[in-house]
Amino acid sequence: MALLWWAFDDYLERREFPNRNLAIAEGGSTELVLRRNHVGQYLAPGTINGGPVTFLLDTGATQVSVPEHLADDLGLQPGRRGRALTANGPVDIRHTLIPEVALGPFVLRNVSGHINPGMTSDQVLLGMSVLKHLDFAQREGQLILTLP
Repeated sequence: MALLWWAFDDYLERREFPNRNLAIAEGGSTELVLRRNHVGQYLAPGTINGGPVTFLLDTGATQVSVPEHLADDLGLQPGRRGRALTANGPVDIRHTLIPEVALGPFVLRNVSGHINPGMTSDQVLLGMSVLKHLDFAQREGQLILTLP
């Protein structure tokens, strides 16, 4: 019974997060290929200031949006207050400058972001303040990210 539970749990995890064991080719690769999960989202492991996070790639988000409960552990300093319009309506946020964001072979420094107290998940929205530095194409359930 335990083996059946383990196998089913692993199946659900792979369905939700197919990129969880993302392997990056050595030698300065400039391409990252992500698979879409069962609800059509692209989730990928990455880091903020060296701390591990799960990114949800979101071309509709202007900036990187970090849940408030993760901000301290990631070394983010809350800046000026602001307001963001989200899919769930307006929310009060704190602007922040993220010293380092890493996704696969890509490392960006001094990225504009915000700390969002309205986010309850552990996923970080990876918005256009990062994605604008990459070329991306979607084909056959995959998102291909490359350096321009």
